[in-house]
Amino acid sequence: MARVCVITGASSGIGASLARKLSELGAHCILLARREELLAELAAETGSEYEVCDVAERDQVDAAAARIAERHPAVHLLVNNAGIAGRGEFTDIGPERIEQVCRVNYLGSVWSLLAFLPLLEAGAPSDVANVVSVAGTVAGGAGGPYSAAKHAQIAFSRSTSVELAPRGIRVHTVNPGFAHTEGFPQDRFLENPIARRFVLSADECAEAVIDAVVRNRREVFVPPFYRVPAALQGTVPATFQRVLSLWSRRTAKDGA
Repeated sequence: MARVCVITGASSGIGASLARKLSELGAHCILLARREELLAELAAETGSEYEVCDVAERDQVDAAAARIAERHPAVHLLVNNAGIAGRGEFTDIGPERIEQVCRVNYLGSVWSLLAFLPLLEAGAPSDVANVVSVAGTVAGGAGGPYSAAKHAQIAFSRSTSVELAPRGIRVHTVNPGFAHTEGFPQDRFLENPIARRFVLSADECAEAVIDAVVRNRREVFVPPFYRVPAALQGTVPATFQRVLSLWSRRTAKDGA
Protein backbone atom coordinates (compact mmCIF):
# COMPACT_ATOMS: atom_id res chain seq x y z
CA MET A 1 0.00 0.00 0.00
CA ALA A 2 1.10 3.56 -0.72
CA ARG A 3 3.23 5.22 1.93
CA VAL A 4 2.05 8.87 1.92
CA CYS A 5 -1.60 9.37 1.03
CA VAL A 6 -3.44 12.66 0.60
CA ILE A 7 -7.23 12.43 0.99
CA THR A 8 -9.56 15.33 0.20
CA GLY A 9 -12.97 15.57 1.82
CA ALA A 10 -11.54 13.59 4.72
CA SER A 11 -13.52 15.00 7.65
CA SER A 12 -16.40 12.52 7.36
CA GLY A 13 -18.02 9.84 5.21
CA ILE A 14 -15.94 7.99 2.63
CA GLY A 15 -12.88 10.17 3.23
CA ALA A 16 -12.83 9.46 6.97
CA SER A 17 -13.33 5.76 6.36
CA LEU A 18 -10.44 5.77 3.88
CA ALA A 19 -8.19 7.47 6.44
CA ARG A 20 -8.94 4.75 8.99
CA LYS A 21 -8.49 1.86 6.57
CA LEU A 22 -5.35 3.18 4.90
CA SER A 23 -3.79 3.92 8.28
CA GLU A 24 -4.54 0.36 9.38
CA LEU A 25 -2.67 -0.82 6.27
CA GLY A 26 0.38 1.16 7.29
CA ALA A 27 -0.03 4.26 5.15
CA HIS A 28 0.63 7.75 6.46
CA CYS A 29 -2.38 9.90 5.63
CA ILE A 30 -2.65 13.64 5.17
CA LEU A 31 -6.25 14.75 5.53
CA LEU A 32 -7.75 17.74 3.71
CA ALA A 33 -11.16 19.25 4.41
CA ARG A 34 -12.82 22.43 5.63
CA ARG A 35 -13.81 21.44 9.19
CA GLU A 36 -10.75 21.62 11.41
CA GLU A 37 -12.32 20.17 14.54
CA LEU A 38 -13.32 16.95 12.78
CA LEU A 39 -9.97 16.76 10.99
CA ALA A 40 -8.06 17.14 14.26
CA GLU A 41 -10.08 14.36 15.92
CA LEU A 42 -9.58 11.98 13.00
CA ALA A 43 -5.89 12.82 12.70
CA ALA A 44 -5.38 12.03 16.39
CA GLU A 45 -7.28 8.77 16.00
CA THR A 46 -5.36 7.59 12.95
CA GLY A 47 -1.94 9.14 13.51
CA SER A 48 -2.41 11.33 10.45
CA GLU A 49 -1.61 14.92 9.54
CA TYR A 50 -4.19 17.39 8.34
CA GLU A 51 -4.56 20.63 6.42
CA VAL A 52 -7.65 22.81 6.50
CA CYS A 53 -8.47 23.35 2.85
CA ASP A 54 -11.46 24.08 0.62
CA VAL A 55 -10.68 22.33 -2.68
CA ALA A 56 -12.99 24.72 -4.52
CA GLU A 57 -10.44 27.47 -3.83
CA ARG A 58 -7.36 26.92 -5.99
CA ASP A 59 -5.14 29.15 -3.86
CA GLN A 60 -5.98 27.12 -0.75
CA VAL A 61 -5.14 23.86 -2.51
CA ASP A 62 -1.83 25.26 -3.78
CA ALA A 63 -0.94 26.55 -0.32
CA ALA A 64 -1.77 23.21 1.34
CA ALA A 65 0.32 21.32 -1.22
CA ALA A 66 3.24 23.69 -0.65
CA ARG A 67 3.10 23.15 3.12
CA ILE A 68 2.94 19.38 2.66
CA ALA A 69 5.92 19.50 0.27
CA GLU A 70 7.97 21.10 3.05
CA ARG A 71 7.36 18.01 5.20
CA HIS A 72 7.26 15.23 2.59
CA PRO A 73 9.39 14.87 -0.54
CA ALA A 74 6.80 12.68 -2.28
CA VAL A 75 3.16 11.62 -2.29
CA HIS A 76 2.24 8.09 -3.39
CA LEU A 77 -1.57 8.29 -3.45
CA LEU A 78 -3.96 11.18 -3.97
CA VAL A 79 -7.64 10.46 -3.35
CA ASN A 80 -9.92 13.12 -4.82
CA ASN A 81 -12.93 12.42 -2.62
CA ALA A 82 -14.30 15.87 -1.74
CA GLY A 83 -17.82 16.42 -3.01
CA ILE A 84 -21.11 18.10 -2.19
CA ALA A 85 -24.68 17.18 -3.02
CA GLY A 86 -26.51 19.03 -5.76
CA ARG A 87 -29.89 17.37 -6.10
CA GLY A 88 -32.31 19.47 -8.08
CA GLU A 89 -33.10 20.47 -11.64
CA PHE A 90 -31.14 23.08 -13.58
CA THR A 91 -34.14 25.40 -13.66
CA ASP A 92 -34.72 25.19 -9.90
CA ILE A 93 -31.44 24.72 -8.09
CA GLY A 94 -30.12 28.23 -8.69
CA PRO A 95 -26.96 29.46 -10.41
CA GLU A 96 -24.96 29.85 -7.19
CA ARG A 97 -25.48 26.23 -6.21
CA ILE A 98 -24.72 25.01 -9.73
CA GLU A 99 -21.43 26.90 -9.66
CA GLN A 100 -20.57 25.58 -6.20
CA VAL A 101 -21.25 21.97 -7.21
CA CYS A 102 -18.99 22.32 -10.25
CA ARG A 103 -16.22 24.02 -8.31
CA VAL A 104 -16.10 21.35 -5.59
CA ASN A 105 -16.98 18.15 -7.44
CA TYR A 106 -15.11 18.81 -10.68
CA LEU A 107 -12.62 21.64 -10.33
CA GLY A 108 -11.62 20.50 -6.84
CA SER A 109 -10.18 17.36 -8.41
CA VAL A 110 -8.41 19.37 -11.09
CA TRP A 111 -6.82 21.83 -8.64
CA SER A 112 -5.76 19.00 -6.33
CA LEU A 113 -4.10 16.98 -9.08
CA LEU A 114 -2.27 20.00 -10.46
CA ALA A 115 -1.08 21.06 -7.01
CA PHE A 116 0.14 17.60 -5.97
CA LEU A 117 1.47 16.53 -9.38
CA PRO A 118 5.13 17.30 -8.60
CA LEU A 119 4.91 15.24 -5.39
CA LEU A 120 3.15 12.39 -7.22
CA GLU A 121 5.89 12.41 -9.87
CA ALA A 122 8.49 12.32 -7.11
CA GLY A 123 6.71 9.32 -5.61
CA ALA A 124 6.20 7.42 -8.88
CA PRO A 125 5.01 4.81 -9.33
CA SER A 126 2.07 6.53 -7.68
CA ASP A 127 -1.72 6.60 -7.90
CA VAL A 128 -4.65 8.99 -8.13
CA ALA A 129 -8.09 7.71 -7.15
CA ASN A 130 -11.05 9.87 -8.15
CA VAL A 131 -14.23 9.12 -6.20
CA VAL A 132 -16.87 10.05 -8.76
CA SER A 133 -20.41 8.59 -8.94
CA VAL A 134 -22.74 6.45 -10.99
CA ALA A 135 -24.54 9.78 -11.51
CA GLY A 136 -21.64 10.78 -13.73
CA THR A 137 -22.58 8.02 -16.18
CA VAL A 138 -26.38 8.05 -15.85
CA ALA A 139 -27.99 11.48 -16.16
CA GLY A 140 -31.61 12.49 -15.92
CA GLY A 141 -34.26 14.05 -13.75
CA ALA A 142 -33.52 15.96 -10.58
CA GLY A 143 -29.81 15.19 -10.49
CA GLY A 144 -28.86 17.28 -13.53
CA PRO A 145 -26.31 19.75 -12.09
CA TYR A 146 -24.69 17.08 -9.92
CA SER A 147 -24.56 14.60 -12.82
CA ALA A 148 -23.04 17.24 -15.10
CA ALA A 149 -20.24 17.97 -12.62
CA LYS A 150 -19.58 14.25 -12.14
CA HIS A 151 -19.68 13.75 -15.93
CA ALA A 152 -16.87 16.30 -16.17
CA GLN A 153 -14.96 14.58 -13.39
CA ILE A 154 -15.16 11.24 -15.21
CA ALA A 155 -13.88 12.81 -18.44
CA PHE A 156 -11.07 14.42 -16.46
CA SER A 157 -10.24 11.08 -14.83
CA ARG A 158 -10.21 9.18 -18.13
CA SER A 159 -8.12 11.82 -19.88
CA THR A 160 -5.51 12.05 -17.15
CA SER A 161 -5.32 8.25 -16.98
CA VAL A 162 -3.79 8.35 -20.46
CA GLU A 163 -1.85 11.57 -20.01
CA LEU A 164 -0.11 10.61 -16.75
CA ALA A 165 0.70 6.98 -17.52
CA PRO A 166 4.11 7.85 -19.08
CA ARG A 167 4.96 9.68 -15.85
CA GLY A 168 4.38 6.58 -13.74
CA ILE A 169 1.08 7.80 -12.31
CA ARG A 170 -1.96 5.52 -12.48
CA VAL A 171 -5.42 7.10 -12.38
CA HIS A 172 -8.45 5.19 -11.07
CA THR A 173 -12.13 6.11 -11.29
CA VAL A 174 -14.51 4.76 -8.63
CA ASN A 175 -18.24 5.22 -9.27
CA PRO A 176 -20.34 4.42 -6.19
CA GLY A 177 -24.11 4.16 -6.32
CA PHE A 178 -26.26 5.47 -3.46
CA ALA A 179 -23.95 5.80 -0.45
CA HIS A 180 -25.28 6.86 2.94
CA THR A 181 -23.01 9.51 4.45
CA GLU A 182 -23.36 12.77 6.34
CA GLY A 183 -23.16 14.82 3.17
CA PHE A 184 -25.28 12.43 1.11
CA PRO A 185 -28.02 11.04 3.39
CA GLN A 186 -30.14 8.32 1.80
CA ASP A 187 -32.94 8.25 4.36
CA ARG A 188 -35.71 7.89 1.79
CA PHE A 189 -34.08 4.71 0.49
CA LEU A 190 -33.22 3.34 3.92
CA GLU A 191 -36.88 3.58 4.93
CA ASN A 192 -37.80 1.19 2.10
CA PRO A 193 -36.98 -2.46 2.96
CA ILE A 194 -36.21 -3.26 -0.70
CA ALA A 195 -34.37 -0.07 -1.69
CA ARG A 196 -32.18 -0.14 1.40
CA ARG A 197 -30.43 -3.24 0.04
CA PHE A 198 -28.88 -1.05 -2.64
CA VAL A 199 -27.56 1.62 -0.25
CA LEU A 200 -23.81 1.51 0.34
CA SER A 201 -21.93 2.37 3.51
CA ALA A 202 -18.91 4.64 3.61
CA ASP A 203 -16.77 1.63 4.51
CA GLU A 204 -17.90 -0.28 1.41
CA CYS A 205 -16.98 2.67 -0.80
CA ALA A 206 -13.61 3.08 0.90
CA GLU A 207 -12.85 -0.61 0.39
CA ALA A 208 -13.69 -0.25 -3.30
CA VAL A 209 -11.23 2.64 -3.64
CA ILE A 210 -8.44 0.66 -1.99
CA ASP A 211 -9.23 -2.39 -4.12
CA ALA A 212 -9.09 -0.29 -7.31
CA VAL A 213 -5.63 0.98 -6.38
CA VAL A 214 -4.23 -2.35 -5.21
CA ARG A 215 -5.54 -4.26 -8.23
CA ASN A 216 -4.88 -1.40 -10.66
CA ARG A 217 -8.48 -1.23 -11.83
CA ARG A 218 -8.96 1.84 -13.97
CA GLU A 219 -12.73 2.33 -13.69
CA VAL A 220 -15.07 0.51 -11.33
CA PHE A 221 -18.73 0.66 -10.41
CA VAL A 222 -19.91 -0.06 -6.88
CA PRO A 223 -21.84 -2.36 -6.93
CA PRO A 224 -20.77 -3.65 -10.38
CA PHE A 225 -24.33 -3.93 -11.74
CA TYR A 226 -24.49 -0.14 -12.09
CA ARG A 227 -22.39 -0.58 -15.20
CA VAL A 228 -25.56 -1.86 -16.94
CA PRO A 229 -27.64 1.37 -16.82
CA ALA A 230 -24.51 3.33 -17.72
CA ALA A 231 -24.07 1.18 -20.82
CA LEU A 232 -27.77 1.40 -21.71
CA GLN A 233 -27.82 5.19 -21.63
CA GLY A 234 -24.76 5.22 -23.86
CA THR A 235 -26.08 2.70 -26.42
CA VAL A 236 -29.85 3.34 -26.48
CA PRO A 237 -30.20 6.88 -25.13
CA ALA A 238 -33.68 7.57 -26.53
CA THR A 239 -35.22 4.44 -25.01
CA PHE A 240 -33.40 4.97 -21.74
CA GLN A 241 -34.59 8.59 -21.59
CA ARG A 242 -38.21 7.51 -22.06
CA VAL A 243 -37.88 5.06 -19.18
CA LEU A 244 -36.37 7.76 -16.96
CA SER A 245 -39.16 10.17 -17.88
CA LEU A 246 -41.84 7.61 -17.01
CA TRP A 247 -40.13 6.85 -13.72
CA SER A 248 -39.82 10.57 -12.89
CA ARG A 249 -43.51 11.19 -13.56
CA ARG A 250 -44.48 8.20 -11.44
CA THR A 251 -42.35 9.22 -8.47
CA ALA A 252 -43.64 12.79 -8.72
CA LYS A 253 -47.21 11.49 -8.68
CA ASP A 254 -46.47 9.34 -5.64
CA GLY A 255 -44.86 12.27 -3.90
CA ALA A 256 -41.40 10.71 -3.86
